[in-house]
Amino acid sequence: MANGLDDVVAAETVLSDVDGLGGRLTIRGHSLPELAGRWSYPQVVRLLLDGFFEDLPGDAELAVKLGEARVEVFDRLLPSLPLLASLEIYSAMRAGMAMLPDGETLADALRLIAAPAVLTPALLRLQRGEQPIAPDGKADHAADMLRMLKSSVPSPALAKALDTYLVTVCDHGLNASTFATRVVASTLAGLTSSVLAGLGALKGPLHGGAPGPVIEMLDAIEAHGDAAGWLRDEIAHGRRIMGFGHRIYRVRDPRADVLKAVVRQLGSEGETGRRLAFAEKVEQTALEVLRIAKPQRSLQTNVEFYTALVLEAAGFPPHAFSNVFAAGRVSGWIAHAREQQTTGRLIRPQSRYVGPVPDLVA
Repeated sequence: MANGLDDVVAAETVLSDVDGLGGRLTIRGHSLPELAGRWSYPQVVRLLLDGFFEDLPGDAELAVKLGEARVEVFDRLLPSLPLLASLEIYSAMRAGMAMLPDGETLADALRLIAAPAVLTPALLRLQRGEQPIAPDGKADHAADMLRMLKSSVPSPALAKALDTYLVTVCDHGLNASTFATRVVASTLAGLTSSVLAGLGALKGPLHGGAPGPVIEMLDAIEAHGDAAGWLRDEIAHGRRIMGFGHRIYRVRDPRADVLKAVVRQLGSEGETGRRLAFAEKVEQTALEVLRIAKPQRSLQTNVEFYTALVLEAAGFPPHAFSNVFAAGRVSGWIAHAREQQTTGRLIRPQSRYVGPVPDLVA
């Protein structure tokens, strides 16, 4: 039996391949470096959805439709935003998305892709005592998300940084949230039901909930003043070092290098530059400490480490990092849901009973 389903092939997919030994991520025939920073998020959305919706338009029209979906989601959910804002930010986003129609059309899919980008800024503003800002349906997707957050048009560099992040996390093999999405989709439930399953799995600290604590770790190390000492103490107390190690990768996570380059492109000066320089020192120290403390394991830098710096530079608070992760990953979930429904069957694995056996009556 494979504990945790390690090495069990549960689906055949055309969507993405994670090469854990080689440190490569392939998305529909393209390497991550081919896409990140070169393709816009709406273009990658179209790439993922290609073949799963008969009315899927070209790149330019899809970007327009995604903008229209942002406007529609905002108008539809605006009356509910004050009540949603009383919840924790991730739960609020999930509850808002649960209010969307549970259909199977391209329009349903685009609403779900638009929803985290609309809900997250609106809810953050309400929780700060500010009014939500309506989407600009003609703006680029990532730029509009930042405009709704900050009430001003972001710099091209910052908009591109967020866009690159969304592309980088759009899909990643059969991870926990994607598998949960496919399980629900295999029952022929609607796309909203399937995406809600993915959202539930992504919330966990062993999955999408990890980038936020990276900021807490960096702040704690900076206050402590001795990175190696702080890290060794954490390991001695059995605590995880956030941003290092991955269930699949046995080498450096290729997404970490993409996002590190994104932070560097935002500027080598000012607070972002200072933060990057400090993070790089912590990274090198952590890799050495982990190598000595856990020589039997390959604990390399993962996507969470530099995700934290990108999203911090973009202006998102750490407690909303998982929301932004979902804003990128939802397109992959929808593609997997449609793939499961069109090419798969009901997912129904077996279990082995190891509990007590009742006495048999003679």
